[in-house]
Amino acid sequence: MASIRSEPAVVRRTLTALALLALGGFIVLPLIMVFAQAFAKGWKAYAGAVQEPDTLSAIELSLLAVGISVPMNLLFGVAAAWAVSKFQFKGRNVLVTLIDIPFGVSPVVSGLIYVLVFGAQGWLGPWLNQHNIRIIFAAPGIVLATIFVTFPFVARELIPLMESQGADEEEAALVLGASGWQMFWKVTLPNIKWGLLYGVVLCTARSLGEFGAVSVVSGHIRGQTNTLPLHVEILYNDYNYSGAFAVASLLSVVAVISLALKKFLEWKTGQESQ
Repeated sequence: MASIRSEPAVVRRTLTALALLALGGFIVLPLIMVFAQAFAKGWKAYAGAVQEPDTLSAIELSLLAVGISVPMNLLFGVAAAWAVSKFQFKGRNVLVTLIDIPFGVSPVVSGLIYVLVFGAQGWLGPWLNQHNIRIIFAAPGIVLATIFVTFPFVARELIPLMESQGADEEEAALVLGASGWQMFWKVTLPNIKWGLLYGVVLCTARSLGEFGAVSVVSGHIRGQTNTLPLHVEILYNDYNYSGAFAVASLLSVVAVISLALKKFLEWKTGQESQ
């Protein structure tokens, strides 16, 4: 069988150069421009934009959404992966399909669905108004929208990993007298820890960067319902370009850190699967 390494050197070098050119043009150069624009007016202007009250409020709300959505998706992902990979039951394929729904539905559409359900004119709107409960145009709606768009990430990382590992070790632990919790903590969790962390990293990055669904349910109330991506849009529309890029640089730093963690966890997961 011919090896790809047998291709002429000029072909390999050309393909490598094209890949690096695309990487630089679509990822590295825009990233450099974000930081260049963020610090264009100096460190004091950058620090002022980041410490501005509306920015701090956006950071706080983004962290709140991450702090609730990631643990919820973590619990759901582990439970769903356990059920799908360890058991055969009616509706198993339906469950797998439902997990993938957020990948196939536009985030804007998912946000509109929440408005139709919880909005003032929605199905539950009158009841919520009677009990003075606000979900749309408030933090609960943002959290719900974030949970919806991110809940497949942990499950989708764990399901193939747990299916490839099989159930032999868990069954052996049960035969030796381990309880269900002992089996999970001593056998299952150590086997999936790197894949689990990988899913959490992806879920966290998507939670911080989500725009479409959150934009629909937030109402864009300054200092109250704007997450970091929404705050970047508002600053840009106000022609506060240095402030917009300063806030965008925070998200860029998170993206770079997430990418580094992603590659590390991919490597660790690949090592453990060998």
